[in-house]
Amino acid sequence: MTPVEKWIERQLWERQPLVGRPGVMYQRWHHLLFLHWAVEPEAVQRTLPQRLSVDTYAGRAWIGIVPFFMRRVRPVMLPFLSSNFLELNLRTYVKDHRGVPGVWFYSLDANDPLAVWMARLLFGLPYRHAKMDAEERRDEISYSCQRRGSSTVQEYRFLPSDELGEAEIGSLEFFLIERYRLFSVRGARLLTGRVYHSPYHLRKVVVSKFDKHPFQLDGLPTPPGSPDNVLYSTGVDVTVYPARAVR
Repeated sequence: MTPVEKWIERQLWERQPLVGRPGVMYQRWHHLLFLHWAVEPEAVQRTLPQRLSVDTYAGRAWIGIVPFFMRRVRPVMLPFLSSNFLELNLRTYVKDHRGVPGVWFYSLDANDPLAVWMARLLFGLPYRHAKMDAEERRDEISYSCQRRGSSTVQEYRFLPSDELGEAEIGSLEFFLIERYRLFSVRGARLLTGRVYHSPYHLRKVVVSKFDKHPFQLDGLPTPPGSPDNVLYSTGVDVTVYPARAVR
């Protein structure tokens, strides 16, 4: 089995539903815009914690900005606590010492204080408080985000278009989108958590406005030019599983 075939096999395994393990939270991810830039792997590796290494496609690392809507977010045992809010994350793609692929978040902005607090506590994720707003008008979506402590208002405007279907297995889109595990650090421990959802149904999208300010906010070099890959998905229903220490 070639390294590429082995990587695909791991990804396909990761996206299978977990049997015999209860989830801790349900949520829907809605109106997802994926903006990705190709970067040098060495630059990403310097930003990662020990025991994680950069994951690459055709020799390049990728960093993405993903604004979207969080809908019907609720603990499994407390359905009456359902909430809706906005989120924008800056992320890259990694693998652990066993070669298990996942996502590393540099930051996750959200406009729900309770969600920020719970995600930090339960998953060790670097959530940040932000003032955010979004509007849908004639199928075009406008989205804004201003992180607490920053004077910059990030703005995104995009119009979904043609259907693409599921990402082709082994494609760049498959590498970027088909991720079902996150990694985080809490204290001195490296954590990992699984999520389950059906594969994304992707669409082309026309982006008339975007902002690269998250790179600056998180202390990363800002890549030149427009995104190298742009995708959109209407959304998926998601089951979130408990975070565990990486062994």
